[in-house]
Amino acid sequence: MVTEPGIKLLRLSGWGYTCKVMLLRIQRDEYTENFRVPHYRDSISDHKIFDLGQFEFQSGSVLPNAKLAYKTLGKLNEDKSNAILIAHPVGGTHENAERIHLEGNGRAISEDKHFIVAPNMFGNGLSSSPSNTSAPFDGPNFPAVTIYDNVRAQHKLVTEELGISKIKLVTGFSMGGLQTFHWAAMFPDMVENFVPICGTAKCSGHNWLFLESLAVAIAVDPVFDNGNYIHYPHAGMQAFNTIYSAWAFSQEFFRQNGHKNFGLDSYKKMPDAFDDRLGPKEPNDLLIHIRAWQNADISNSPLYNGDFKAALGSITAKGFIMPTSTDQYFWADDNRDEASLIPNAAFREIPSMWGHVGGSLSQPDEKKIVDDSIRELIG
Repeated sequence: MVTEPGIKLLRLSGWGYTCKVMLLRIQRDEYTENFRVPHYRDSISDHKIFDLGQFEFQSGSVLPNAKLAYKTLGKLNEDKSNAILIAHPVGGTHENAERIHLEGNGRAISEDKHFIVAPNMFGNGLSSSPSNTSAPFDGPNFPAVTIYDNVRAQHKLVTEELGISKIKLVTGFSMGGLQTFHWAAMFPDMVENFVPICGTAKCSGHNWLFLESLAVAIAVDPVFDNGNYIHYPHAGMQAFNTIYSAWAFSQEFFRQNGHKNFGLDSYKKMPDAFDDRLGPKEPNDLLIHIRAWQNADISNSPLYNGDFKAALGSITAKGFIMPTSTDQYFWADDNRDEASLIPNAAFREIPSMWGHVGGSLSQPDEKKIVDDSIRELIG
């Protein structure tokens, strides 16, 4: 239904993503049904906003009145020892983190036992983002963001707003895994246990090039206009979805006709299914996440000054590093090498034909393996 000129709400779900999307209202005489961008801030209301104030990013850019959206579930116990942080994947919100880690009966993480903090990354439409920030920091003018920036902002939330000094567990899938590694390395005295799922401590060269292909797919659409678009860049986003739909799953997934799991009669329809299930994305917001992912490196901070081995060795938390066996861009061998340099961590692979998507824990076998591992750590 059209609620007012230029606004239309839809509901889409799948692969850990549930969102309502809003057609951006531009000038009324330019409004078109084809101009679709997600505005989570208008469709998700079950969260709070932490005012970060004047926030300086790792790039040196300063954003006045920066905001961090978050949700908490459960109750913090008297000695504040039951706090768990769940980080969300690329393009997602706290809702995705909830679905991945909390949905279903008998989960290892439960709001009945734990106080759960689910923060939102910069660039996801809820926290400060290109799509919700006023000039001169709107659209393509939004500061470059790193995983370090996100975790530093989350640390301010946890310590200053929530008054927590110890975190029982940090976990997350995909970009949530990147954040998990950063939490463990940046605040080793605070994080007691960590479980990154389908994520690495540093973006590999191969992963970087995959992500660059996504960014280029958007950029070469002339409608995108270096981020200054007034119409949705459909061609660029179609190319983005085509690339992503191949990489997100494994060769084995396609060999076993995995597309049939989504009710499709051909693998050739996977790009459209990918778009339908994940929903239209606001390209400038999405690129903030892509660039942060590309630049992920736990040693790229004043703490370690590029010494990657030292950064891994500084992690004192107990943990399991958990890739799927068929992830095409967070390669299991990278995780195996990382685990060998972290004193109290072990490599534990998740057998799955689902590729990277297997880490979203939508399948019961993958979910059980991760939950059993978490129980080993926190009971």
